[in-house]
Amino acid sequence: MLDHIILTVSDIKASLAFYEAALKPLGIKFFMPFKGENGHPDLWGFGDGQSAIFWLKQGKPNPEAIHWGFKAESNALVDSFYEAAIAAGATDNISPRARLEYYPGYYAADVIDPDGYSFEVVHKS
Repeated sequence: MLDHIILTVSDIKASLAFYEAALKPLGIKFFMPFKGENGHPDLWGFGDGQSAIFWLKQGKPNPEAIHWGFKAESNALVDSFYEAAIAAGATDNISPRARLEYYPGYYAADVIDPDGYSFEVVHKS
């Protein structure tokens, strides 16, 4: 089970705005700024308001190195995420649809963020 991920982004302000808008339909919000000390970088945490599962840090992105998926509780939330992400500036990678090549009940959308990272939101029924 995944506990958290730290994503390196080129423009923290732009990425905060993008992810706040794109993840809002999933109930994932920015709430935890972390001031780094003793060589630890500053981080910006997203989650449910109690624990952070998705962190951003300023630096040099490497989009080829990572792909991740957020969980959605329904196909409709996958669709809502996709619409919010595109409105926030994402590029379509795979529009919302059943992904039967993986297995029955897999419904997902995949977008590309402002730094070129590909990520998806998945509902598995």
